[in-house]
Amino acid sequence: MSGFKLGSRSRSELTGVHPELVKCVEKAIAVTTQDFSVHDGIRSPAEQREMVARGASKTLNSKHLTQPDGYGHAVDLVPYVNGKLRWEWPLIHPVAAAMAYAAHSLGVRIRWGGDWLWLVDEGEDLPPTAAELEARVNAYVDHRRSLGRSAFIDGPHFEIHP
Repeated sequence: MSGFKLGSRSRSELTGVHPELVKCVEKAIAVTTQDFSVHDGIRSPAEQREMVARGASKTLNSKHLTQPDGYGHAVDLVPYVNGKLRWEWPLIHPVAAAMAYAAHSLGVRIRWGGDWLWLVDEGEDLPPTAAELEARVNAYVDHRRSLGRSAFIDGPHFEIHP
């Protein structure tokens, strides 16, 4: 057990998020070695347009928007250190490992914004180490470059995948 817990703001951000993804976040906070905050759950279309305009998102069809089933399918989990949100990769990796472990143990498929090609799968040995997660990010970036495309990596982003 980590000793970390979700604060009232984080819980508020989970309102309207798919229950299976909420379960993953709740389990992840219980096992993580790095405290985190739920920075974003549901977004309005106007908020999403602003995120795209600022370059913080690449799509107007975000999983943060309410989906046809009535739930948002994405959360952004940002490391929390000494009362401040932090976006550094070495802090993001343990959060991603905790989410992978949580999803795997609950049987929920998730996609991570650090490696958009990876779906947490029941056949994997989890949790991945920070070094394995860093290698995943690097391999994803290399793959995109090999296709002549840029790589948009979003370490705090997690989305449920059917």
